[in-house]
Amino acid sequence: MDRDNPPILVVEDDPALGRLMRAIFESEGCRVLLATDGSSALRSAQSETPRAVLLDLGLPDMDGLRVLEGLRRAHAGLPVIILTGQTGVSTAVQAIQAGAFNYFTKPFDRAQLVLAVRHALERAALQDQVRALKGQAAPASDLARLMGPGQAVRRLQEQVRQVAATNFTVFVHGETGAGKELVCRAIHDSSPRSAQPYVALDCGAIPETLLESELFGYEKGAFSGADRRKEGRFRLADGGTVFLDEIANLPLGLQAKLLRVLQERQLQPLGGGQPQALDVRVVAASNQDLESEARAGRFRQDLFFRLSEFRISLPALRERPEDIPYLAQRFLEEAAVELRLPVGEILPGALALLKSHPWPGNVRELRNVVRQAVLQCGGLSLAPETLKPLLGAGPDLPADGPSAPTAGASLREIGEAALAGAERGAIRAALRDSAGNILQAARALRTDNKTLHTKLKKYGIRAKDFEEAAP
Repeated sequence: MDRDNPPILVVEDDPALGRLMRAIFESEGCRVLLATDGSSALRSAQSETPRAVLLDLGLPDMDGLRVLEGLRRAHAGLPVIILTGQTGVSTAVQAIQAGAFNYFTKPFDRAQLVLAVRHALERAALQDQVRALKGQAAPASDLARLMGPGQAVRRLQEQVRQVAATNFTVFVHGETGAGKELVCRAIHDSSPRSAQPYVALDCGAIPETLLESELFGYEKGAFSGADRRKEGRFRLADGGTVFLDEIANLPLGLQAKLLRVLQERQLQPLGGGQPQALDVRVVAASNQDLESEARAGRFRQDLFFRLSEFRISLPALRERPEDIPYLAQRFLEEAAVELRLPVGEILPGALALLKSHPWPGNVRELRNVVRQAVLQCGGLSLAPETLKPLLGAGPDLPADGPSAPTAGASLREIGEAALAGAERGAIRAALRDSAGNILQAARALRTDNKTLHTKLKKYGIRAKDFEEAAP
């Protein structure tokens, strides 16, 4: 447990029990501060901030809950573990509502108490990381706060710093949910254009017939129904940055017009006269390999090279498991505050499950799983039993059809499983027929690209697995 000999404050009016706890935690590598009443505990915490507190509720000079409130006022987020001889449920509820990290009745189990203190110290260390990252002013450093403190994210930070000061067009490639927009936003916020507009457009979320006017705008009278002038995203971002998400969904005809805008640095709205000068930096992103798409003729090679003056490849979450504990704890704390639930830690077995999961939906999927787990937890800690159903440990759906009814399942559960299986089968069939082309598959399924992307993430289907499937 030795984390640079962290100080632990033990507040216990029984001298023998206080000495016992000092011996226990000094043997675990901790430095122990002892206080025998509430007043001395609060004074001790003012002179040296403890990393965790073991607090007896039955103190001679003041109620232990008052001491708890005072400690948390002085040190927000300080993990306080309650020890008490009282067995009433109401006392435990009061302590948890007041912000206690954990709660034990005497006589306590030594191994369980040591484990609780270890978790408290780990949580304190993570909170220190979050505070330190928040204190860094450079926007590129925000990536560590948002994505994790691992080596892969540090490399991303360095790439963002390198390219941000230039006017290079940047292409960011990564799986859905890996954080492409975070990286693109960090490039803008770290650049000399940071005070100017940052305008985003998801090329897969807008019908093809509307994309050109969304990008480049139009003049009044340009077509039937154009009763007034409309500024496009490029004009709105003049002087700043345009972020084109899922650029692979851009139709070939529009790719030619975008290439002309990038080459000539001029913009001509639909129905417009003379081209207008344009000062915009473009960052683009896709979950598809644009280089492969260009070689296959599904994306213009000249536009690909124009977009990728600087390339950034985002690792999937499964490729940086060192960030999972940080992200999971961050999402847990956010959800606990939002839902007003006293969940404060992730048990080692549950953390092992999170680290071993492949995360096809990446960070977005991790956040959703942790939020659902906090809602369903019903206790102070996330256990493996809560996470297993959320990580797909239940009955598997077949690859191409609805699942058979499960013994003991409700009618609603059977219906939901059948619907999910049918959706999965239809999506896989459409991707096979289109050789993995998401735009064509969406048209065949009579849905929009955004909805299809969401379903692909939900069912863990990768479009590139179907690229050679069509005859």
